[in-house]
Amino acid sequence: MLIRVVAVLVRQRMANATPAGVDPKAFLEAMAEDTYEMVAGLDLVTPVLVTSVPGLDEIVWPGTEIIDIDEDEPLTSVLSRLPGDQAAVIGADAPDLPPLLVGKLFRELGRAEITVCQAEDGGAVALACALPAPAWADPDLDDPAVVATLRAQAPGPRRVATTPGWHRLRTPEDVHRLDPGLEGWDTTRALLKEA
Repeated sequence: MLIRVVAVLVRQRMANATPAGVDPKAFLEAMAEDTYEMVAGLDLVTPVLVTSVPGLDEIVWPGTEIIDIDEDEPLTSVLSRLPGDQAAVIGADAPDLPPLLVGKLFRELGRAEITVCQAEDGGAVALACALPAPAWADPDLDDPAVVATLRAQAPGPRRVATTPGWHRLRTPEDVHRLDPGLEGWDTTRALLKEA
């Protein structure tokens, strides 16, 4: 049976999306916790926290692996540090990401080497691949044209697949993208109600 890992990627700069009147550290932790909780609730995957932000061990379940990275550590380096046969990396700034979209990333690996859940405003919310990651790929979730970049790097046309997209919180205005009708993202929701 395949060992599938889903890593929640937390970078300090994700706090740039903090709306007015909210503590940036608390907002970043809330987003990371909600994204992690969604991942931890998935069947048949192992959650991992990959972070450049210290002190996030309190948001994860006991036994969860935490991988410390540099703020600007490339995604290829992050992927090389993950255990398992297949891995997905999800930006922590997508606290209301539906679990179904994570499943679609892994399903598409049956026909492609890398699958990408594109962000509505450019870049990617998440990316999945078999491990070790393809040597030809140099992915970056913040590359505005990540799919075109990866397809240009790929040795063949069908190596990169896409799944339905979603949104990330990158600016304070982006909190309006959060879907109030979706379950989950309780910590972020509660924090925003307090503000």
